[in-house]
Amino acid sequence: MKSWSWPEIKQRLQCPVDEDAEYENTTWCNRDLIPIPPERRTYGVWSYFGYWTVSGACISAWSTGSTLLAFGLTPQQAIGVIILGSFLCGLLSVFCGWMGEVHHIGFTVSSRSSWGMRGSYFPVILRSFVGCMWFGMQAFWGGQATRVMIGAIIPGFAHMENYFAASSHLQTNDFIGLVIWMVGFIPAVLIKPEKLQMPFFFCFVLFCGTCFGMLIWAVSQAHGAGDLFHEPGTAPNTGWAFMFGITAILGSWGSGTLGQSDWVRYSKRRYAPTLSQLVACPLTIAITATIGIIVTSASNKVMGGDIQWNPIYLLADVQEFYGSSPRVRAGVFFASLGCVASQFSISVVLNSVSTGMDLAGLWPKYLNIVRGSYIMAIIGIATQPWQLISTADKFLSVLSGFGVFMAPATGLMLADYHVVRRHRLKLSDLYRGSPSSIYWFRSGVNWRAFAAFTVGMWPLLPGLAANVNSWTEPKWTGWLRLYNLTFIVGLAISFLAFWGLNIFFPVPGTDIDGPFIVDGRDLVIDGVARTSGSSEGDAPGPVKNEHGRERKGAVLEVSVV
Repeated sequence: MKSWSWPEIKQRLQCPVDEDAEYENTTWCNRDLIPIPPERRTYGVWSYFGYWTVSGACISAWSTGSTLLAFGLTPQQAIGVIILGSFLCGLLSVFCGWMGEVHHIGFTVSSRSSWGMRGSYFPVILRSFVGCMWFGMQAFWGGQATRVMIGAIIPGFAHMENYFAASSHLQTNDFIGLVIWMVGFIPAVLIKPEKLQMPFFFCFVLFCGTCFGMLIWAVSQAHGAGDLFHEPGTAPNTGWAFMFGITAILGSWGSGTLGQSDWVRYSKRRYAPTLSQLVACPLTIAITATIGIIVTSASNKVMGGDIQWNPIYLLADVQEFYGSSPRVRAGVFFASLGCVASQFSISVVLNSVSTGMDLAGLWPKYLNIVRGSYIMAIIGIATQPWQLISTADKFLSVLSGFGVFMAPATGLMLADYHVVRRHRLKLSDLYRGSPSSIYWFRSGVNWRAFAAFTVGMWPLLPGLAANVNSWTEPKWTGWLRLYNLTFIVGLAISFLAFWGLNIFFPVPGTDIDGPFIVDGRDLVIDGVARTSGSSEGDAPGPVKNEHGRERKGAVLEVSVV
């Protein structure tokens, strides 16, 4: 039996490199971090419509809208919140994804220009943590949908005895459903991002069937949209509840908009994602959430009891309400199948690929999207998401809490790219971990980014603490109202702070742009010629094969507009 030395083991553990690749795995570079080459840009206009139908038509959108009813808003007010919040999400997506369209790089790499080569670890870790928590919640919903689907086939499974403590907020059959769902999710991670268009479409069709099927049932049985549309809201202060709802929506999709460049970098041509961001994003979120609100209201009239804001729980209640008749069980099975498919797709789209890429940026030699996704899955389940989403209030608190950290990170990134650098990036320097890189700043850290992030975040922390702990004393009222504007306030403050710091403490290289050069040769890609000198430092250099000879072939360069 052959014994391997430690250097051989390390070599085998490194991320795979494409055959005849013109890059190598370094501290800053691997296949998932380089600018996407032309042959891997497979997303057109309709592909991005598919992306946003998956991102917008999902259980999160349904639950966010209908949860606003439990929070005290009327259905009309909740729909208004959804429309405005989803439009703002679409607008943010355009500006956050701009660098992905132009430079074909993702958030993990682009954050190096604003935070510094080493400083970029902070936003990457932050977004990875949020992504892991989001995956945990999405996976738990997927497990519950699987439990309902199995319970429609085997009614006894729906009434399985629970062996977990009541304080855990976890049922035994939910746990079994989660395990089964994870068994299906694990191989789905292996699908390359550029090959996900057809799975997008398939899952979207299934979930659309679920949404409209439940809508038809609820409206027909209730003979309308339900009594909640004619009742006054119960929120103590409607205006601030309205703003809190917008904060929850922006917090819900904030991580996705911040990392839009992770996906738009796969675009075949410029502006391919823009129409879907401005149309499909707000449209799908608004329609899904509105359907959720109508079904929640109508089903409450049909079955009575507490407002059921989660479609998975509602399906289980429907089966019980009609005595598990064969026809109802068939309907519940197909409806829950759409929920299962939706959770698979949303977990890959908004969690697996983006979080996997973030984690790959922490250790590019040994982590790529697939390996990072598996780490994300482990951490996400370890966060015990069933505790986070046990009630409607907790669900909204979690969503809005994400915005406290996502908003300042988004604001300073927008200021850096759109105002300070005016869309100019020297791509080769984003892969060079040495003082020769214009993004090295001081010891690899740009202190301006950390200062702007702190300034944008700290005013929101008292309100976050008061909201989570239900502190209602008058002294917390002002902080809570400021917290209700989390995403807008945090983004605006950090944007202005970062811009101002760069005016008073300017950095060199903000007017320099350049392509991703591997060996210094002049190239023409996408019809734009570029010339550059040889690379330095840790920049990706000529790649040699196992015999020590340099690989031949076209050298990768990305045009900069």
